Amino acid sequence: MSYFKTMNEAQISEIIALAWDDDTAFDAIERQFGLPEGEVIKLMRRNMKPSSFRMWRKRVNGRKTKHETRRS
Repeated sequence: MSYFKTMNEAQISEIIALAWDDDTAFDAIERQFGLPEGEVIKLMRRNMKPSSFRMWRKRVNGRKTKHETRRS
C-alpha cells in the first residue's frame, strides 16, 4: 500500500519533523497519520539525503523513546 500518494508536502514535512523528534514515538505517528514504523522509515529514506537518513537511523535505532512499549 502506498501511503505517500495521498500525502501533501506539509504532511510529509510534519512526519519528518515528528520522526526526528526524540520524544515522539512511532506509535504516535501511526495514530496521527496511519503510517506504521516501516512506512515512516521509507518516507524518511525517500525525502532525505542519504547521509542524513543514515545519521537518523543510527540515532533512532533501538531508542526506547521511539517505541511506546519500551518506555518505562
